[in-house]
Amino acid sequence: MTDHKGKLSPLLKQATGITAAKGEGAYIIDPDGRRYLDFTSGIGVTSTGHCHPKVVEAAQKQVATMIHAQATTVMNPRLLELAEKLGELTPDPLNAFFFSNAGTEVAEGAIRLVRQATGRPNIIVFHGGFHGRTMGSLSLTTSSVGLRAGVSPMMGGVVVAPFPHAFHYGWSLEEATDFCLKELDRIFVTYSAPKETAAMLIEPVQGEGGYVPANTRFMQGLRERCDKHGIMLVFDEVQAGFGRSGKFWAHEHFGVTPDAIMIAKGLASGFPISALAASEETMAKGWPGSQGGTYGGNAVAAAAAIATIDVIREEGLVDNAGRMGKRLRDNLDALKKDYPEMADIRGMGLMVGVEMRRGDCPDGERAGNILKECEKRGLLMLRCGPYQEIVRWLPPLIINEQQVDEATGIFEEALKATA
Repeated sequence: MTDHKGKLSPLLKQATGITAAKGEGAYIIDPDGRRYLDFTSGIGVTSTGHCHPKVVEAAQKQVATMIHAQATTVMNPRLLELAEKLGELTPDPLNAFFFSNAGTEVAEGAIRLVRQATGRPNIIVFHGGFHGRTMGSLSLTTSSVGLRAGVSPMMGGVVVAPFPHAFHYGWSLEEATDFCLKELDRIFVTYSAPKETAAMLIEPVQGEGGYVPANTRFMQGLRERCDKHGIMLVFDEVQAGFGRSGKFWAHEHFGVTPDAIMIAKGLASGFPISALAASEETMAKGWPGSQGGTYGGNAVAAAAAIATIDVIREEGLVDNAGRMGKRLRDNLDALKKDYPEMADIRGMGLMVGVEMRRGDCPDGERAGNILKECEKRGLLMLRCGPYQEIVRWLPPLIINEQQVDEATGIFEEALKATA
């Protein structure tokens, strides 16, 4: 006889063995009261740490006032206020926002917008990118075959171009950039003519694909080609944006302005809300009815997002991400001298990946064992990369020097324990 007691799906796997009874700043606390330094941030979501008092206060106040003001039925004052605040942060002329619940939904919104605004069918994405798990966004995603397995065929009109991942190719950054720009030009004459290409969509720093930053010449090369051919340039800042890279937007490192930005994760310190930013003129080229959703731009999540922006500004968390990111890199670079299996250290700000290798082979097993040893010692981290070989460092933007040093000390202990 079937057991009718409700259970979680067996496909839902936890990266750790921890039950989180409470969150407090940079820590998760289990039911027995043990504290764990959280360098996962809910996959980059809890940007201001767990339960920041100002975010909690804003959410509690909004819950008591209005929980759900459905955005296509009534006007939600919190969304208007959030749009105003975001407009102060996004580059000119990106001043109009579509709000939804998750990064994958704004990817879907971006697909609709770029096709409708240009009247063109094709979208160029870059190898190793992650843009979501719903069918349109999944069709843009090439960070891991496991995400796409068993659900083909994918959406048509997607063209995959190489990303300048110099370490992967074994080339210099200049060589990798030259190759990728040449291949992009080759795509225009072999696969997707410019007049049929609606957009290029790229993560300024790849997330699930391995924490690989783009570079200035490559990003400026994309902008030049988009301008030449009337193609939209869309930046997926879902993981790398909102201060994580040491600048408010990761694309600021490269001196390039996009035509649209995808925003989520760190936007509301853990509440589910996302946004697609574009100019009002571009948004107006979308078709009526193409933007909406029952829960998108929820009033409580919007209030939390407003408070998150205030905290990031008031506490100087973007600058802190830059400073603590440098300290983290310095610590890891020092460790690498004694542990050559740390084959590559890369990223920006508080978005850092350490690629583990055994000889010339990606070592996902070692990375997994390191995470288990870190967990035993009170540090929670995650993996990424196609072979799960990247140990990723994704702490909240509030961390301090002592916490960075404690985490890298635990990591060294885990390296020794798994040698």
